[in-house]
Amino acid sequence: MAANQVAFGSAGGTAGAPSTLAKAYLSVHEPLPGSGAGAKLGPELDQITFQFNPNELTIAKSARWKSEPARGAKKASPPEFQGAEPGKLSLELFLDATSKMDDSVVKTAEKLFACCVPTDGSLGKNKPTPPLVVFHWGAVSSFPAYIAQVSAKYTLFTPDGTPVRAVCTIQLQEMPIETPRQNPTSGGLRPHRSRILLAGETLATVAYAEFGDPGLWRSLAEVNGIDDPLRLVPGTNLLLPAADELAAWSSAES
Repeated sequence: MAANQVAFGSAGGTAGAPSTLAKAYLSVHEPLPGSGAGAKLGPELDQITFQFNPNELTIAKSARWKSEPARGAKKASPPEFQGAEPGKLSLELFLDATSKMDDSVVKTAEKLFACCVPTDGSLGKNKPTPPLVVFHWGAVSSFPAYIAQVSAKYTLFTPDGTPVRAVCTIQLQEMPIETPRQNPTSGGLRPHRSRILLAGETLATVAYAEFGDPGLWRSLAEVNGIDDPLRLVPGTNLLLPAADELAAWSSAES
């Protein structure tokens, strides 16, 4: 077991028995063009599984304020809120192939570097965009993000020059959620929360868990612009409006 991992007794299991070790991974998604700038999560293209879970994660969120200096005033003028900055997540990925002495370290690093260049699908649509990613670790999922920077530091090589050990530093930046389309009855939905679709979940189970009515899955699909609910993939980001707004949408659609 890696030095940074701690085993806890599983609930309902034998006392002192270690729980299953959850592996961190990045799910890589095709970017789908939005109605304006930016992109949203599309189908999953790949998964980059961490060989060793990270020792630490750094998550940052900031707000932009503007303060105009007042000449001759004894006190500073009150600042004006300009808006929220996108969230940022930084982490390190340790790679080691000394037991196999192959090129798996290079291949994993190349997968990360590929997240900084446009996907073939986006190039085919004349909207060149790199893939979007979501960081997963156990029950935790990050915000949909793009990889802003990747650096790989190779620290050990075979006699023929193949890297077999590396530390990759990854910086993720949040891709803001797109505002949903107009509600025909009230003129617009106010996005309150969002939820990442987990493996095994459907729109009906999400509608029941969030609103107590699985029948609202159709309205949830309409709000999120989902054409085929049966082809949703884990990691899809769902907008969750207020219950009364979703019910009003359902009444308008029926």
